[in-house]
Amino acid sequence: MKVPAFASQADLAEKKISFTRLSDNAYAYTAEGDPNSGVIIGSDSVMVIDATATPVMATALVRKIREVTPLPIRHVLLTHYHAVRVLGASGFVPEGAVNVIASRATHDLIVERGAEDMASEIGRFPRLFQAQESIPGLTWPTIVFERELTMNLGNLEVRILQPGPGHTRGDTIAWIPSQGIVFSGDLVEFNAGVYTGDAHLEEWPATLDKLAALKPQQLVPGRGPALQNPGDSLAAIDYTRRWVQTLLACARDGVKQGHPLKQVYADTRKVMDPIFGHVFIYEHCIAFDVARAYDEAQGIMNPRIWTDQRDREMWAEVNG
Repeated sequence: MKVPAFASQADLAEKKISFTRLSDNAYAYTAEGDPNSGVIIGSDSVMVIDATATPVMATALVRKIREVTPLPIRHVLLTHYHAVRVLGASGFVPEGAVNVIASRATHDLIVERGAEDMASEIGRFPRLFQAQESIPGLTWPTIVFERELTMNLGNLEVRILQPGPGHTRGDTIAWIPSQGIVFSGDLVEFNAGVYTGDAHLEEWPATLDKLAALKPQQLVPGRGPALQNPGDSLAAIDYTRRWVQTLLACARDGVKQGHPLKQVYADTRKVMDPIFGHVFIYEHCIAFDVARAYDEAQGIMNPRIWTDQRDREMWAEVNG
């Protein structure tokens, strides 16, 4: 059997970018399953949610923002620590960015595994790390918060919440309470692969319940299209919950039967391929997802650190 191309190394086609207006204050920057960013415009400044993978790639988002406002981009929110979301932060400095905001858990994960994650993700996503030489190094937050932070962009209140573990231990969302708009980061995906390689799978559904309790009127997921009504927003939350619960159930069944990782991977795909196999980056995600679920099913609750070497060894093991 031919081993499939590693991770997203064969995914080289450019994606169509959409800059979707959600309200006078909020926009979604999406691209057919690529990592999304969000934009919140107050009366005196702008906040960007997730900074893209490189400073050069961040300039494309800046151009979109400049089509709708001349206000300074003062704030960059990191929804979690993954390199593809954060390493473009320095690209907003010329636009006025002075605050890089992250949860305490995200800060601690950057300390613990940021360098390894950077090398790992650059190896997985060649297209998303265009002009990687422009990256000055790891992105470090200048504002670190515990659980909740309220910011006022002039007359607009934005609440930044860390509702609980899920995609990572430090997942953070941005919420505009006056408009019911939520930017979920990778806590929620829709019509795209749900990457769970660094996840806390057992705890994730309870965190999604907290997100649903906000009753989002609109929701921008980490990947996939912006959801512009309450029904679609809850459908995206349910989509993510189904992925996570199905994945963990398959891994627990395989571990209970004493199966090795390769067998659990094959058996999990028999269940998940018919449901999710058609979505963006499914083939990339599913190997890393099963590896993490297999660990958690064996009682390894703190996700092991991915390195470029571990990535490739795992890929060869499940696909060999």
